[in-house]
Amino acid sequence: MEEIIKIYENQIGISFCWKHSSSLLTQVIFRDIGFHLTEDELELFLDKIVDSKTQNKCSECELGEHCRSLLLQTPSNKVSLAVSFIELNQIEELLKGTLFQIRLNNYLNEICKN
Repeated sequence: MEEIIKIYENQIGISFCWKHSSSLLTQVIFRDIGFHLTEDELELFLDKIVDSKTQNKCSECELGEHCRSLLLQTPSNKVSLAVSFIELNQIEELLKGTLFQIRLNNYLNEICKN
């Protein structure tokens, strides 16, 4: 099995890349779903999360923040997810942490070249 490099992890999921891959894709996995995303697609996914936060929540739902009533669009226009407010925040944190770590690693790699 090919080795992986963990980029970021939180309560809902993990992001990683393949150690010997020349691809610029990052794998992000949460709730039994895997996405292969570029850095631009990670940014787009974060924009979709912001859009989802403006949706109205169920006003009388007994599940409250655990109710999966929010529709989260993904970078693929053919895939949407039903998520709770708590999951939405966890996914946002996973994507932000992933982007931060990717950018930090890229920055450090550039510095080390000099």
